[in-house]
Amino acid sequence: MSQLKTDYDDVGIAEELDELPSDEELDEAVANLEANGFDVTVVDTSEEALEAVSSLIPDGASVMDGHSTTLEEIGFMDYLTEGDHAWENLHAQVWAIDDDEERATARREAQTADYFVGGINAVARTGELVAADRSGSRIGAYPFAAENVVVVSGVNKVVEDLDAALDRLESVAYPLENERAQDAYGVESAIAKQLIFRKELAEGRTSLVLVREQLGY
Repeated sequence: MSQLKTDYDDVGIAEELDELPSDEELDEAVANLEANGFDVTVVDTSEEALEAVSSLIPDGASVMDGHSTTLEEIGFMDYLTEGDHAWENLHAQVWAIDDDEERATARREAQTADYFVGGINAVARTGELVAADRSGSRIGAYPFAAENVVVVSGVNKVVEDLDAALDRLESVAYPLENERAQDAYGVESAIAKQLIFRKELAEGRTSLVLVREQLGY
């Protein structure tokens, strides 16, 4: 199943909203995100991102993910499935269920995982996170349901402000995800459920790992 942006070179996107920020712009984003209550870690590589995410999740924790190309790219999904960890893998438990109705119920319950790991579609330098989903399963845990949230993003998703973040969602993330959804599921995607994560009021609940690479949509 195609995942990478390079699989969709013929899809038109707003490339100016998918560029790597300067060091000063990234520093501004980190400062404002931390002022808004997010714990931020900046790493240089995908390998370091996987290490950073893994270090945030203690042994014995239940872990669920929302679909994310970025998680695939840093190797988190392979590690969750096959890695040497002591987590409770809720993803595996959910998708081991054959009955559609029971599986859907289990997916909803998994939103309350000890640690929910996922991606994001845009990061505003003013300190907000923006994401959307067709069903809501990818972002439903972020606002409240999960006890802890770990979000991973390439710094290519860092844009000037909230307006630019919403623009990136429409003109970069959606066209690419729409193509992926048609390849993977045979249906078009949709910006049906949208989240603007302005602040985290619970200290230490939401962590953001920013990777100095072009990752995800």
